[in-house]
Amino acid sequence: MSIEHPTQSNSIVDVLETVLDKGVVVAGDIKVGLADVELLTIKIRLIIASVDKAKEIGMDWWETDPYLSSKAAEQNTEALEKENKELRQRLEQLETKMHNHTYAEKG
Repeated sequence: MSIEHPTQSNSIVDVLETVLDKGVVVAGDIKVGLADVELLTIKIRLIIASVDKAKEIGMDWWETDPYLSSKAAEQNTEALEKENKELRQRLEQLETKMHNHTYAEKG
């Protein structure tokens, strides 16, 4: 007695492997209008590919998105802290100049 495997599952696996290896692009537009007046257009672009294939074609936006990457979130926090420090220094300099200028006018 032998066990038969359906060929459909093998072909689905093959298709999925090919799609992830090569990538697939699905594009479409949704337009909403009223009385021949376009009110809203939504452009949909969907790319299905493996992470390796996406990186190969230059799509790695998830690595720099702070909501998707802890490294990006950390870098974003560091950048904000640096900017905050620089702005505080500039503010202190301006306050010192204003204080000196006001003191010079009174003196």
